[in-house]
Amino acid sequence: MSVMSAKDVRQGSPDEVLASGEYPLTRRDLSEIAAMIYSDAGIFLNETKASLVYSRLSKHIRNLGLSGFREYCSLVASPAGAAPRREMLSHLTTNFTRFFRENHHFDHLRDQVLPELLHRAKMGGRVRIWSAASSDGQEPYSIALTVLSQMPNVADYDFKILATDIDPKILAIARQGAYDESALETVSPQMRKQWFSEVEIQGRRKFQVDDRVKRLITYNELNLMAQWPFKGKFDVIFCRNVVIYFDEPTQMKIWSRFAELLPEGGHLYIGHSERVSGDAKNVFDNIGITTYRYTTKGVGRKA
Repeated sequence: MSVMSAKDVRQGSPDEVLASGEYPLTRRDLSEIAAMIYSDAGIFLNETKASLVYSRLSKHIRNLGLSGFREYCSLVASPAGAAPRREMLSHLTTNFTRFFRENHHFDHLRDQVLPELLHRAKMGGRVRIWSAASSDGQEPYSIALTVLSQMPNVADYDFKILATDIDPKILAIARQGAYDESALETVSPQMRKQWFSEVEIQGRRKFQVDDRVKRLITYNELNLMAQWPFKGKFDVIFCRNVVIYFDEPTQMKIWSRFAELLPEGGHLYIGHSERVSGDAKNVFDNIGITTYRYTTKGVGRKA
């Protein structure tokens, strides 16, 4: 994606309607929304995203009782609009996920990475895994289920999974851990039987993640563009299909920040359309499909 710049705006009238409907969305409106989203989350929106912005925000505007996008932009740009601005971010961040998405990562974790980490845990050592864009919880639960398949009593040891996301609403769904049956299509029948129970929530049939799985995971709100409050390192980091929404300089910065949090031999799993770039390329060995291992051999070298 490329960000809307001042040059983009000059190429057409700022009052040109880019998406029409109940509340027409003009080039000026989209430019201001794009600037706020970039400032808050590092995410790029260009004019090709006009219909997406319209469809995701028009209901929000209606619920706020506003006259349209112009009034909405004024509100979310003001101190009084801090809460609606957080809502805007929630509406515009993409939350597509599924259990065991890109399952080669979980196979690699199970077969190549976990044997050493589980041995360390049994010997009294500390193990930490970070799901850095956890969305509604399906990724961190997939990590936990993979771990539990190899060591059902892992919760008795110092083995923890941190799951973070920028969106507090999606984190609430993750903590609840109740999903439609369709979401479990990629979960094996054996895992489904062992770690999920059928429940009814507000009249709807759901499948609830077992508390023994939840016990391994801590959910926290975190903006990847902000300061990270971590003291120790992570043995494994999952950050998939998020960095692709950042511009190239931001992507390079994020990869380098991940490198700082990994020990020698630590692993990073990224999204299918993503590639490690910038100086971080020197400290990550690409050992599989979108699978990287941190090595200090390249520390100090420039890309």
